[in-house]
Amino acid sequence: MTRQLHDQLAKEYLEELLKPLGKVETSKDVKSEVQEIDVWFVPTTTAINSELGLLGKMAVKSCLFEPYRNAPNEVEIRSCLVKLYSVQGELLRQAKREKRSISEEELPFLWILTPTCSERILEGFGAKTKEGWEKGVYFLPKYQKAAIVAINQLPMTEDTLWLRVLGKGRTQNEAISEVVELSKENDKWKYLVRIFASWRKNLELNSNVNDEEVRELIMSLSPAYLKQCEEWKQEGIEAGRQEGRQEGRQEGRQEGRQEGQKDGQRLMVESLLAVRFGNLDEELSAIISQLMELSPTERTQLLVNLSREELLARFKVD
Repeated sequence: MTRQLHDQLAKEYLEELLKPLGKVETSKDVKSEVQEIDVWFVPTTTAINSELGLLGKMAVKSCLFEPYRNAPNEVEIRSCLVKLYSVQGELLRQAKREKRSISEEELPFLWILTPTCSERILEGFGAKTKEGWEKGVYFLPKYQKAAIVAINQLPMTEDTLWLRVLGKGRTQNEAISEVVELSKENDKWKYLVRIFASWRKNLELNSNVNDEEVRELIMSLSPAYLKQCEEWKQEGIEAGRQEGRQEGRQEGRQEGRQEGQKDGQRLMVESLLAVRFGNLDEELSAIISQLMELSPTERTQLLVNLSREELLARFKVD
């Protein structure tokens, strides 16, 4: 279930990032196989999109993206290669019907995105690093037209940010927090925060929150969810202010909204603690008031990154 939800999130996320650069198809059927391609991208320009860093560099040519929540085994990687060659076969047959040629460069490339990758897998597929590409990007032999991206090995730079979002654990947590911070500086990234917030809510509603992987993904998406909730509240407050001014009852309405906002923030903190640690016991409940005194950003970072013991030690109640 978690794999399916992650796949849907990854597809929507990559589609939103890549569609300004070209044609994006998700969940495309492979005719010769009972399989789907996660993301098939065909660029409309050969210029590298510098804003997307490594992802923009990968998307200069026609390619397939196959993102994984958990590291794929050798069978799953071979399955990806089968899909790639099926697509290439379709394109070659189409070109033949249209009596035109298609060059090797025009055939799509495969990018397998995995949170981690073992040396055994890399060695077995002959995957190696290449000059001019970041650490963590391993290319299969030339004519296989494929590469494995081990997201946890990518350098922690702005260029790798958009791929690190598709990682796991701390890698993903930190990347999503970075996107949230970027959205504060540049409105153009706010749509990504909305996607993350929406998927966090879907996970809570449609998944078993006691499942460790579900809890991990919920926590990774929580900074975006909290940021979006703050925006929704601010929009509501502003609308309420205007209404209050019009009706001459601004002061009373404002006080009520402030109380409601505090209650909403407290409920979110309680929800995060319960999801992260399984339940909200007496010890955790006792530190909520101190957490509420922090800024939303600092509060979220602590809730996402600190263990139960670290939280209790930091906010020790006498």
